[in-house]
Amino acid sequence: MFDPDDPFLHRLREIALALPGAAEKVSHGRPAFFTTKVFAYYGGSIKAAGAHEQHDRSLVVHPDPAEVLALAEEERCYRPAYLGPSGWIGVDLDGDTDWAEVRELVEASYRETAAARLVAELDAR
Repeated sequence: MFDPDDPFLHRLREIALALPGAAEKVSHGRPAFFTTKVFAYYGGSIKAAGAHEQHDRSLVVHPDPAEVLALAEEERCYRPAYLGPSGWIGVDLDGDTDWAEVRELVEASYRETAAARLVAELDAR
């Protein structure tokens, strides 16, 4: 479901794996970044007319709930299947990707899911 040599995935790996205690695994056919809980996925889908519409080059994160509301109004964002009702949001990365914003989204999601000691380690950097 993904190309391991995808340059978008490579950039996302650099961002996610730089966070304290972060690791990568494949979950449901997609790269997932986690500590004890997943904080970001590369790629997602939406359910449309009974089928799944893939968003292969996208970031799926669990940011602060206020951020989800703002992002949901943007054309490049979507509520991912299965995860959307739990506060996750997908952001398509094709086109003119703002990697500083991607870093912020990944870090915000990390802060929502990582252990307090790991967040403290991040803050101490």
